[in-house]
Amino acid sequence: MKLLFFISSLSSGGAERVTVTLANYWAAKGTDVVIVTVTGEDLDFYPLHPAVRRIGLALDGVSRGSLEGIANNYRRVVALRAILVKERPSIAIALMPAANVLLVLASMGMGIPTIGSERVHPPCMPLGRLWESARRLCYGRLRAIVAQTELSANWLAENSTAERDRITVIPNPVTLPLLASRPSLVLAECKRDMGYKRILLAVGRLDRQKGFDRLIDGFAQLADQQPEWGLVILGEGEQRSALEAQCRANGVEARVCLPGSVGNVGECYDAADLYVMTSRFEGFPNTLLEALAHGLPSVAVDCETGPSEILRHEVDGLLVPQDDSAALVGALERLMMDDELRKSFGKRAVEARQRFAVERVARMWEKLFSNV
Repeated sequence: MKLLFFISSLSSGGAERVTVTLANYWAAKGTDVVIVTVTGEDLDFYPLHPAVRRIGLALDGVSRGSLEGIANNYRRVVALRAILVKERPSIAIALMPAANVLLVLASMGMGIPTIGSERVHPPCMPLGRLWESARRLCYGRLRAIVAQTELSANWLAENSTAERDRITVIPNPVTLPLLASRPSLVLAECKRDMGYKRILLAVGRLDRQKGFDRLIDGFAQLADQQPEWGLVILGEGEQRSALEAQCRANGVEARVCLPGSVGNVGECYDAADLYVMTSRFEGFPNTLLEALAHGLPSVAVDCETGPSEILRHEVDGLLVPQDDSAALVGALERLMMDDELRKSFGKRAVEARQRFAVERVARMWEKLFSNV
């Protein structure tokens, strides 16, 4: 079997990590795997198995209008089709809406089974009128679609030409140790240099979706009561300046560290004491899954999809309602103050390694391959 993955890039995102994890798993088992991206290879963040073949189209870039956007996407379709003709994969898999649509257009008339994959609950991230229309029309031409939750699967069936029996729910996998790359951060040194005894850790892009603004507000309410704790937020994004200003306004700039994106996030999970996820929306958040797999007790905002499928309330962490700042502060305070409860949750958290093991998730994908 030859598998071809198509995705926008292999930068430091959740869909990218899933792509690399699955590709590396199958490549290690002798499957012929090729990954194609719209970008070149210069943005690659995660290390690939030596047997994975890599093709970067280097056709990314921002379009300055609708006509230029159509022209750019036409070039991407032509380039992808040429690769499909050359590679003739047994199955082609796309991840994220734009890639799903481009794969449909590039593979038309070729007879190659195609699988699309959504990585965020669709209504939470509107695509704009043109791409929404393209998704609605093109998804019916995919042989199968992978959603991460039942709610997302039902939405896709109601809002596209895809039939519900072609939409399969498959969670994200986790594999340990996590793939490591540079830059590296020694969280223990961060703890020592800033005078922390305990670390509250968060990971994600610095954008509105991840809700770090409400995390900083919540931490500021606890800072005086919890002098041993510091907050570390790993990630980069357009909200950095706003979040730094928010820390200063709350008087916690010395207690909050924003070191940017790091390649050794697994070591950071191991060095932290508590994990927190405050996203306004998600698909199936890898960071929460990874934190639990490292035995890190967690607090997560129960956004519409994702957290409740991963974290077991009062078993390995605490779920708090969306847009309830008091509940978030209360959950964080409860775990910050209770060493034994953190230990108890951490012992159960590692069960995520089996619940979402890459071998188990890969078998779900392989069953889908057989069906298509």
